[in-house]
Amino acid sequence: MNLKLLIPSYRNRYRFIQTKLKQYNSDKKWEKALNLGCGEGDYDPMIARYTEQMIACDINEQDIAFASQSNKTTPNLSYQVEDALNLSFKDNSFDLITSMEVIEHVGKPYRMMEEIHRVLKPDGLLLMTYPSLDFPFTYDPINRIMSFFGDKHISQGAYAFGHDYLISPRKFRSKAKELGFELIEEQNSSGYLIGLLEMYWTGWAQQLFKANAANINEKETGKITIRPDQKAPALVAITDAIIWIDKILFSRLPNSVGKAVVLRKK
Repeated sequence: MNLKLLIPSYRNRYRFIQTKLKQYNSDKKWEKALNLGCGEGDYDPMIARYTEQMIACDINEQDIAFASQSNKTTPNLSYQVEDALNLSFKDNSFDLITSMEVIEHVGKPYRMMEEIHRVLKPDGLLLMTYPSLDFPFTYDPINRIMSFFGDKHISQGAYAFGHDYLISPRKFRSKAKELGFELIEEQNSSGYLIGLLEMYWTGWAQQLFKANAANINEKETGKITIRPDQKAPALVAITDAIIWIDKILFSRLPNSVGKAVVLRKK
């Protein structure tokens, strides 16, 4: 089963993508879609249900090999290794692009956005999530305090998961507009309660159990790994209750663990 769904921040992102696919796909399926930075492929079968043809790609060959095997029964889904900064696809190739927690790993985030804009068709949609520079104090008090004294940080909390940098929502909105995107929706993804419940331990858990803990192009290390499948644990109802409480209490505050956006190419 997919134990990631028990983690509120991950569940929040998954539900956002699922909800927006349903919302914007009321008439017919998207003809061609791309999931950019698919990782282990845990989103892919869900996204593929809304498309005629879907390509999922990642720079990590081991993740692509696992995802291809795991989702081999999804007929309209194919996989390939791609560099998000230099995609092999032609201009105006896709009606829909999804990308979850990828832009913070590529080194040149707005070069990635340029490539997305290039391969997305006019009026095509981009559904994206990213970790916010404006994270709640309860999520990572150490790095929040360190931020008052410059750009230094420790590789834990908000800067775990291979995050060398986080994304400023204000700068993201500005750059997206500059590149030719229209911001359709922007949502906070996980507030102070979820931040408190996930403080530090999720980053440590990934370092302990995930072979590709830094989410980069590296080989399997022989560590214990927990690979996801498509089954949701029964306890996910508790996670959903936590998300509901967090949303009621904190969704209107400016700080959040991440952001979730819907953009349209002009």
